[in-house]
Amino acid sequence: MRKFSLPLKLFAFAFFSPAPLALAALAATPATAAAPAPATASPPRPNIVVILTDDQGWADIGYNNPGRVYTPNLDKLAATGARFSRHYVMPQCTPTRVAALTGRLPSRFGPAALEAGTALAIPFGTPTLASMLRAAGYETYLCGKWHLGDAPEHGPRHFGFDRSYGSLGGAVGMYDHRYRPGKFADTWRRDGALIPGAENGRHATDLVMDDAVRFLRAPREKPFFLYLAFHAPHTPLDERGRFTDQPTALDPQNPSRWRNEEDIEWFHDPAGIIQREPDPRKRLFLAALHHLDHAIGEVVRTLDETGLRESTLLLFSSDNGPQITWQGNAYPHDLPLRDFNQPSPLRGYKTQLWDGGILVPGLANWPARIAPGVIGDTVHIVDWFPTLSTLSGGPAPANLDGHDLSPALFKRAPLPPRENRPLFWSWGRTTRRWALRDGDWKIVRPEPPEPSAPSHWQLYDLGRDPYEKENVAAARPEIVARLHRLFLAERAKDFDSSPTAAPLPGPSP
Repeated sequence: MRKFSLPLKLFAFAFFSPAPLALAALAATPATAAAPAPATASPPRPNIVVILTDDQGWADIGYNNPGRVYTPNLDKLAATGARFSRHYVMPQCTPTRVAALTGRLPSRFGPAALEAGTALAIPFGTPTLASMLRAAGYETYLCGKWHLGDAPEHGPRHFGFDRSYGSLGGAVGMYDHRYRPGKFADTWRRDGALIPGAENGRHATDLVMDDAVRFLRAPREKPFFLYLAFHAPHTPLDERGRFTDQPTALDPQNPSRWRNEEDIEWFHDPAGIIQREPDPRKRLFLAALHHLDHAIGEVVRTLDETGLRESTLLLFSSDNGPQITWQGNAYPHDLPLRDFNQPSPLRGYKTQLWDGGILVPGLANWPARIAPGVIGDTVHIVDWFPTLSTLSGGPAPANLDGHDLSPALFKRAPLPPRENRPLFWSWGRTTRRWALRDGDWKIVRPEPPEPSAPSHWQLYDLGRDPYEKENVAAARPEIVARLHRLFLAERAKDFDSSPTAAPLPGPSP
């Protein structure tokens, strides 16, 4: 199997060089070798911290985009742990959260899991990471964004979490912590109960960081699972620093600068990276990333100070590719923004099934057990459930879509081939999209109707064309036909498996 993992300096050069040179480097360079992990038959049960960021694209992190993005804490975690160079998720918030917490693809559960919304996304009784780990004797805690059901009766405590803090809804105003106007606008809760005043006036990133730190410093007798789901860098982008009563806005005297930008710490970094960005929209996004990275650094520092670091496995991922453009006015103080993410050579963005929408930063860090290096195997966030089941001894259902990543993480052994379980994507309730990857081959159906014949697909050879520029379906009909058969087999496992089924309903209002 061809892999396009690269050593960090060469990867950065290839990734941001003109396309022909980048493609040649990606095609020619094998996966990065890593020092072997310490030999052991079975690692001890770790504490587990899962960090999920929101709308952070492949190029929106320093280790994939050096000199353009300031994320030193995430970069250090990547440099001292296992960085996944081909780490896939779903193309939007809710579907990725379904996949991460259940180890199953969201299309297995029905319409509410296929797209971001307010309805219950996971059926009651479905095993989750939290319920599995609680059965294994872990304390379980959610800190941040739930987005799997906005009603309190659909909240995290009904799915295995002992306690929770943050929003039941999706994106929120960063300073007033409200969801979109409507019945679910008030969403900032602790253990299911609304927090009076919603802690108005402090940035959501800081509140989530502080609560995670409090949780880590609390005395306990059991191992813990902390699911830390940040709202950033999802819109609305609002970085006020100490000027908390002044929503982010362009300076009317200088529209290339933000109001108070000179005195807001998140717009400035020691290397001057953020201030070198001339576009104010991109500079605002970089400031949000700097703020987010600082929060993650505080969580890691707390693990160090409490002596928990060596006994804690940390997993990190974004939930989907970049937003790119946002119309604004959906949340409190929600600016319209165009072209605000960092440029990426990957095709596509959030809600799309080309790699730009689903290939994101991902890493695993456990200093005592995982040696630094790059894992070039194709992995998916559904793999986290079986991996954590193995490490914790918790019960795993037989119908998982994921693979156990332990061989790659602890022995640097190749993962089993996915011939019997290729990567499969289904997204959307009415605007449906599908894709399937098997080895280096990937088929994409970017719009309805559902593909009922091989001729309905686009085909890409990701080993030679990682940026999906050339549709080779006409030249390789036998590959398309084989992948179409795999698609039909995966589709038959879905909640709605009939190609002629009526349009799927939307979420509850």
